[in-house]
Amino acid sequence: MSRAAVRVPKDEELRWILRRAVVEAIPEDEFVAALRSGRRLRLKMGFDPSAPDLTLGHAVGLRKLRQLQELGHQVVVVVGDWTARIGDPSGQSQTRPMLTAEEVKANAETYLRQFFMVVDSERTEVRWQSEWYDKFDLETVVRLTARFTVAQILQRDDYSQRFAAHKPIGLHEFLDPLLQAYDSVAVEADVEFGGTDQKFNLLVGRDLQEMVGQRPQQCFMVPLLVGTDGKVKMSKSLGNYIALEDPPQEMYGKVMSLPDDVMMDYYELVTDVPDKELAEMGEALRTRSVNPMEVKMRLAREIVEQFHSAEAAQAAEAEFTRVFRRRELPEESAQEVPLDFRGQSSAEFTIDLLIVEHCGLSRSEVRRLIRQGAIEVDGAPLEGTSVVIRPGSTIRVGKRRFLRIVDADKQSQT
Repeated sequence: MSRAAVRVPKDEELRWILRRAVVEAIPEDEFVAALRSGRRLRLKMGFDPSAPDLTLGHAVGLRKLRQLQELGHQVVVVVGDWTARIGDPSGQSQTRPMLTAEEVKANAETYLRQFFMVVDSERTEVRWQSEWYDKFDLETVVRLTARFTVAQILQRDDYSQRFAAHKPIGLHEFLDPLLQAYDSVAVEADVEFGGTDQKFNLLVGRDLQEMVGQRPQQCFMVPLLVGTDGKVKMSKSLGNYIALEDPPQEMYGKVMSLPDDVMMDYYELVTDVPDKELAEMGEALRTRSVNPMEVKMRLAREIVEQFHSAEAAQAAEAEFTRVFRRRELPEESAQEVPLDFRGQSSAEFTIDLLIVEHCGLSRSEVRRLIRQGAIEVDGAPLEGTSVVIRPGSTIRVGKRRFLRIVDADKQSQT
């Protein structure tokens, strides 16, 4: 593992660290003093491997970690393998299913691969919760819970709102912030990173470290990136996400589908375009002296280049321009789907099942797209789940997926 000397940031670099893509550092003066001390800081970020994919929303915090790694600081990734195996025993959370140890390990390995697309693996320490929680006994759990009161835990917004609404809160749920806090004790974190929705848990970690005699961590919070719908937090469960491992053309197309009013947020949170240039770009959009499409195309290039390459970004843009600006069909991205026409020139097929099989969407997602007029057969919006199609028909699913129908019998003869 690299042990290069820690570099103290200059004033302009410090301003970038503290202000760009940052909501709050608590306490900021302690964090600044720590950066200026020349001491190598342990920068903690935890993740729950309940699902295998990282999104562009995760990249906001990861990019900040990488900035600090470039100064010589140490990232510590805590893999929540122990809590992921427990899941949500109440059954109320669909995003925290109970997983087997094998599922957790597989998800974590995929997650870490994507994590290191942004963060330098040579300057990252990977820790698994099971290192310490497998050794916990009931006495240790009781001693941990005794350090906090129910009133303190109810200060967390989601708990207080549910309590006020007389909605049930399981006792096990109160352990969540305590376990995350103990992670900070176990790895001796100097700074913990998270989204604004993690503020309470981060502060509990700071309190617990002080209680056990450790130097209390600073809490560094980054904004939550809105999803491609432009309305709510990017989330795989909501389908409004851009995955870090999306192919270049799909990633480019998803960025181009963003509402215009969130473009500048994406520029600020997931690109390195200088602040001065962003201010000029924002003013040009406000005064309509620039075409928003051109601004969005640059954003798509910046993002695809960051996670793939400049060549991939150029190719994705060329394909997007050809398909969506000129309304042509894609040459390579149209997937051939062989169907049995039984010697007929056309036949009726259940299209939602066909799309589920070949596009990886759920049946409910397909039907939602049909209602929105987002599925076309040979240029005509689909109105039901069954349709008469012919060999050579093209099905457009959303904005970026294309299926080209071929006769299975003729295909087998070639």
